Amino acid sequence: MIETQNIIFPVEDQSSSSANITPSSGKPKTPKFQTLKNQANSVDDFSALPFYLSYTPILLFYYGLLTGGRGIWYFSPIILTFVFVPLLDFILPPLKLNPTAEQEKILEKQFKFQLPVWLWVPTQIFSVIFTCYVFGHWDLTLTEQIGLLLTVGLMGGQSINVAHELGHKLSSIEKFFAKTSLAFVCYMHFQIEHIQGHHWNVATPKDPATSRLGESLYQFLPRTIYYSFISAWDIEAKRLKKANKAFWSSDNQMLWFMFWPTMITMTIYLTFGLWGAIFFLMQSAVGFLFLEVVNYVEHYGLLREEISPGHYEQVRPIHSWNANESVTNYFLFKLQRHSDHHTFPVRRYQVLRSFEESPQLPAGYSGCILLALVPPLWFYIMNPRVIQARKMIEMYRKNESHEQ
Repeated sequence: MIETQNIIFPVEDQSSSSANITPSSGKPKTPKFQTLKNQANSVDDFSALPFYLSYTPILLFYYGLLTGGRGIWYFSPIILTFVFVPLLDFILPPLKLNPTAEQEKILEKQFKFQLPVWLWVPTQIFSVIFTCYVFGHWDLTLTEQIGLLLTVGLMGGQSINVAHELGHKLSSIEKFFAKTSLAFVCYMHFQIEHIQGHHWNVATPKDPATSRLGESLYQFLPRTIYYSFISAWDIEAKRLKKANKAFWSSDNQMLWFMFWPTMITMTIYLTFGLWGAIFFLMQSAVGFLFLEVVNYVEHYGLLREEISPGHYEQVRPIHSWNANESVTNYFLFKLQRHSDHHTFPVRRYQVLRSFEESPQLPAGYSGCILLALVPPLWFYIMNPRVIQARKMIEMYRKNESHEQ
């Protein structure tokens, strides 16, 4: 288990997002071994429309709900996500197109890419409130209750993904949207721990969100949920101490991050009754469980080299799993281009790139989640890939040392 009291969590200014820096030095660097192929001819090769596919599960759910459909309709988003999406990922060609440096500057400024992300926040809030009412007041069978819980929880997992995209940005409005989304899944500490903990310590034993080789999903989940929460408190305590501010004060973000979900829960209880409040808490749990399952997949078994006691080599595209499957990338706002995200965290999703050196998952996230649910199958498929990826990482290190 991780001994959290012996871990030093670097703290960065709350007004900025994490950048491409080496935690041990804090100095900007340009990582080597970033081979880009399949570069686009023009910005017209990139469209924001496919990213509205992320709304398909919600539309499918509401269509069935509001047209009188019962039973299977409550599970329709789950079936779409974990049956049809993996099949389409397998059938359709992968998404390998990369923007040039000039195209990136244009794409970064196009609001049409921000719109589907921003719209998700009010969509989530409405969906959570409405389904709390449905759960508390409609006459649902046990099967329908389970379907409703899994579906809204799946939306909650996507909401954390949206908060993840927004929370890395420098814009105050995007950070506000991120925190609002996280409040409706009772996971606001993610805003602190992810940026100031996970991104500094990823692919090291210090990181509770990095799954270890041979660690099953069911071993990983309680470890990452508990220690990520402890990490967020630790990071905030260090920030307050450095700023000479009291721990028990309004300056403590973690106190606010506990307060707002509690207020939402109480408001739902007073509005929709006990079962509405219970449903809110349950859908929150399902939502952050979906998020942590994705974390398990994204970083399984990959490690950075410890270059001195407690200090590790900088994060590069070789330290996170990548997946080019097209449909899941559109559903998740290119979260699967995770290698580039960890190397350059402030990048907007539309300009995330696919590097040749990045280790590749055997399927998109939807397919990999299904594999992870069966640990022997996951180990059988992934452990050889981890060993091969580690060999490749070592080869890159040797090549780099020869060049210096």
